[in-house]
Amino acid sequence: MNAFTVDGEPLPFEPGQTLAAALVASGRVAWRTTRDGRRPRGIFCGIGVCYDCLVTVDGTGGQRACLVQARAGMAVTTGEDDDE
Repeated sequence: MNAFTVDGEPLPFEPGQTLAAALVASGRVAWRTTRDGRRPRGIFCGIGVCYDCLVTVDGTGGQRACLVQARAGMAVTTGEDDDE
């Protein structure tokens, strides 16, 4: 099974899926919140123009989940508890 971790939990993915596609396929449509108002954000444009889907991948922050192809073993953390 292909899987990466999201906030420490394994998440399966299909080959060729982006992180955002795998998150949405698992039922998770929001994974960070806005600084002002703490409104939920996830995938919005899906093509890398906006920054609503930001995650940290293997320790590197500010990665757009809609552009990063999922790879087995990668560690993804979301901004759920951040002040992004």
